[in-house]
Amino acid sequence: MAWKELIHLLQIHPQIKVMAEAASGPHAIKQLQEHAIDVMFLDIQMPGTDGFELLQQLEDIPQVVFVTAYDEYAIRAFEHNALDYLQKPIEPNDLNRAITRIKVPDTQAQQKSMLTQGDSVFVIDDDACWFVDVAEIRLFEVDGNYTTIYFENNQPMLSKTLNHLAARLDPELFFRANLNQLINLKHIDKVEPWVQGIRVKLSGSEAVELSRRQTQKFKELMSL
Repeated sequence: MAWKELIHLLQIHPQIKVMAEAASGPHAIKQLQEHAIDVMFLDIQMPGTDGFELLQQLEDIPQVVFVTAYDEYAIRAFEHNALDYLQKPIEPNDLNRAITRIKVPDTQAQQKSMLTQGDSVFVIDDDACWFVDVAEIRLFEVDGNYTTIYFENNQPMLSKTLNHLAARLDPELFFRANLNQLINLKHIDKVEPWVQGIRVKLSGSEAVELSRRQTQKFKELMSL
């Protein structure tokens, strides 16, 4: 009933278009794979997997508004960068507040800020710094709360998330291999079958396993 009530309340907001609905965690993951979603209204206790576990399984996480009957998860929700936290039954004013926090994608701005292989970036790590050609970067890898960047024989760490970096980099050059790694397609030296799909060897000898979902995307991208 709360699910249907949320759909009803969203209908009065013309800027919102409901692209998909899901009754469980696994169903939600399938819907996210099939639709381009800007924001997800996500329950916490669901069949199959809870809301936090669902987010951990996603490689590209949309904006999230948690919708739940419980208040004890609020701190944990905001640790997951939630836009808002709504309690059931949903109050229209609370929903209005959440909707004002949704960031509308600016396609033109994203294109202007996108880094291509002809660009260079300034990288600083403690007392060392580099001016690096984007084309020379072969791998970004999550390391705790940081992201390690691989170029030549260097591996400095950045205080940027992998999602942030993926949004800045040309998707025709950089490919999300799995939840924790972003690879430069131009630096792939070898592709080989692996346990759940394929593994690639990069020019710096790093071995990167593609997730099952990304294996299919990689095949579609690289095949004739």
